[in-house]
This record gives sequence, C-alpha cells and structure tokens, in this order.
Amino acid sequence: MTNNPAVIKKIEGRGVSVRGNDIDTDRIIPARYLRCVTFEDLGEHVFKDERYSEDGTLKEHPFNDPQFSNASILVVNANFGCGSSREHAPQALMRYGIKAIIGESFAEIFAGNCTSIGIPVLSAKAEIIQGLQQQIELKPDEVIRLNLESKTLVIEGKNIPLEMNSSARTALLEGTWNTLEELLQNESAIEETYARLTYISGFLSQR
Repeated sequence: MTNNPAVIKKIEGRGVSVRGNDIDTDRIIPARYLRCVTFEDLGEHVFKDERYSEDGTLKEHPFNDPQFSNASILVVNANFGCGSSREHAPQALMRYGIKAIIGESFAEIFAGNCTSIGIPVLSAKAEIIQGLQQQIELKPDEVIRLNLESKTLVIEGKNIPLEMNSSARTALLEGTWNTLEELLQNESAIEETYARLTYISGFLSQR
C-alpha cells in the first residue's frame, strides 16, 4: 500500500497562546488583505492590526514575542474564527507556520476551512485550555505532542484528552481533506460521469 503524504496523524511543535473570546476572522486577517491574488503572502499579515500600530510600531502580542517565534500549535479560547467566513483567515495562520489549533470552541465555517487545508482543529473545556495557555506562557520552549488518532495532547508528560469533529478527524487521518486534489486524482471518473449526462451531450449536438 502506497503511503499517502496527505495523512495527518501526529503533530509536534511549540505552542503559542492567543487569549480572548470571539476573536473574529477580521482580527485574524483584516479585510484589506482579501484583495490578494494568491494566499502566499498572507502569513506576514496575520493579526496585523493586533500586532502593529498605524505608524508601524510593534504592539504587545504573542505573535510579536520572540519566545514564540517558531511556535506551530495555536491555543485559543471560545468562538475563535467567528464573523466573516473568509478562508483567508486559516490560510494566513497556516502560512505564518501554524499547523494545528486547540481551543475552547470554534466557528463552524472557520473550523471547516481549517480542515480543508490540513489544519487540525481540536477543543477542550475552558479550564483545560486556560491551564494549557498558562503553561505555554510560563514555558514557551516546551514541546507539545498532538495525536489525532487518540485525540490527546501530551505536554511535560501530562496527557490531555481533546475533542474533535469526527468527519474532520477521519478526513485528516485518511488523507482525504484536500477535496480539490481528490477530484483531480479521479479524472477518469469525471469523464465517465460527463459522458453519461445526456443533457450535456444533447446540448452539444444542437450547437
């Protein structure tokens, strides 16, 4: 059996905590960056207005703190990613370097957009998340080990149970989260379906 590079079972990295409830997609990536032709440069603009003053000086923000410069696991609070359904928000986080997000709760469309680009989104009770945030802030070099199969997180030898949408978890574990890639790999099936659609062939014959 050929290994599927899209399969995501485990993620390991340092954490970064962004505190606050109801952090919406406009705060994650301001609307003025939606005019981009590609998503490639969005990482440098993530949390732009949270991180920079109008004159370009740095504000106090975890993403500006050198201690968290190489963090890849984001830990947030309740209703993260609410507001506009823009896919630019998870794209910006991914291109900044975030590989997984753990929080109290998430906006449904935001969570779905994360899954569609291979970012696992997992949740836990408020007291667990807040304890994890405190631990990350006190020990920023501590490595977090995330296991999607067991839905657990390990930090400093402590095993923390997490929750995850079952269909999103299955897609990541089976490597089927990239729907466009799945479609492109089934070109022959697309052609067969196209040939069976009599209303299309009938339309073409009348042209």
